Amino acid sequence: MKNDYKSKAVNIQIDGVILKGNLVIPKNSIGLVIFSHGSGSSRLSPRNNLVAEVLQKNDLATLLFDLLTEDEDSVYKNRFDIDLLTLRLIDVTQWVQQQKETKNLSLGYFGASTGAASALRAAAFYEETIKAVVSRGGRPDLALNDINKVTAATLLIVGGNDEVVIELNEKAYQKLQCQRKLEIIPNASHLFEEPGKLNEVAQISASWFAMYL
Repeated sequence: MKNDYKSKAVNIQIDGVILKGNLVIPKNSIGLVIFSHGSGSSRLSPRNNLVAEVLQKNDLATLLFDLLTEDEDSVYKNRFDIDLLTLRLIDVTQWVQQQKETKNLSLGYFGASTGAASALRAAAFYEETIKAVVSRGGRPDLALNDINKVTAATLLIVGGNDEVVIELNEKAYQKLQCQRKLEIIPNASHLFEEPGKLNEVAQISASWFAMYL
């Protein structure tokens, strides 16, 4: 099975900084999903990597990258600087569009926690270029000013026990003007740590991306 994947570490050079990433391209990729992780997380996030593996098995290429350099990440407030994180995601998307192996793939974003806000804002910036967005336990409420400009098909996934975040997602859901769905996973907490719940998130996400990419 491994032979059907092309996997490599990448250094993404933008604005005088180098961001480390992991790019995996299945042989017959139907699209590429760029991950935007939450605060304090990185390209090595076990949860996002689990989701990425399921996407790869469904013929979706994945790019997990660090939105911040190590120095930037050591400054706590940078982790919540949605403007900075959005700019990074926009720049990395442009980088993807310039690479020989990814420039012809249709694009989607997978955002977790605060990363969902930067994913939605970048999707609003790119309009039709981004075909689908999935938010896992996300904070789309941090992107409310831009959310009505999102044209990408958007799936908001929240744990059934994550009551505060359900409310925030419902508020964002009302403002979305695009193809949209709010999926609440019963008996799941914010990080979907209960047995099988994260896998459920990954399968639902894979179906969504497969449909819209």
